[in-house]
Amino acid sequence: MRYKAVVAYDGTDYNGWQKQINGVGIQTVIEKALEKMLGHACEAVASGRTDGGVHALGQVFHFDSEKKMKGERMKMALNSLLPGTIRIQSIEPVSDQFHARFDAVSKRYDYLVGDCGNNPFAVRFMAPVREKLDVLKMQECAQVLVGTHDFTSFTSAKIDQRKSRVRTIDAILICEEKNGIRMIFEGDGFLRYQVRMMAGTLLEVGKGKLTKADVEVMLEGKDKHLCRYKAEAQGLYLVRVDYEKDDCREAILRFLMEESQERDIRKWWGHKR
Repeated sequence: MRYKAVVAYDGTDYNGWQKQINGVGIQTVIEKALEKMLGHACEAVASGRTDGGVHALGQVFHFDSEKKMKGERMKMALNSLLPGTIRIQSIEPVSDQFHARFDAVSKRYDYLVGDCGNNPFAVRFMAPVREKLDVLKMQECAQVLVGTHDFTSFTSAKIDQRKSRVRTIDAILICEEKNGIRMIFEGDGFLRYQVRMMAGTLLEVGKGKLTKADVEVMLEGKDKHLCRYKAEAQGLYLVRVDYEKDDCREAILRFLMEESQERDIRKWWGHKR
């Protein structure tokens, strides 16, 4: 029997999702807890990797077991075996054909930046930026990245010629919040480091160090050495993984409307078909 689980975690003290030889991966911690709960070893197959220090609010993984338990009871049991930095949000039975990685149709990542000031806790959960950022310029330049492109320039991973580096970015939204700036990236999938490199590039735009033309050169160059900017890990969150093609534009608008009824959200919106 196959189960689908949604998990949130503070990635600060982990070496990313994947099992590690010289470090602790979140996958390993969850699989050990699953083995204790189920009485047998099983693999937790995620929608994708997150790097060391990156957080998640809605990472999805699946696992197989013949042990039948109600999802809520299983969630409570598993959380009792996990550290407080890893929290299961839901568990439900799914079809044996469901695959957390290959069935995903879109993902949303948020990147948070702000002046952490004297707050010793903020530095774990957002990237520190003291400069005043030009949000309008960031939003304008973000539109260069929206759409279907070869994002070779925005990955620092080793290039495998057998694998496509074409991805579709449905939307990038930049908005000001009380304690900083939130960058929202929604797309059908992302290369390793892609979101952090796009975020790092847009931060340089906000500081006035890069222009729209610079971003266009990076994207069109399709050269992994062109983009030298990678935002810090602690500002990045995997917010959601979707398995049905929803209108991400409306989903993000609903989220932001809930966060602030007073802000004219649509003036920050950037979307290309």
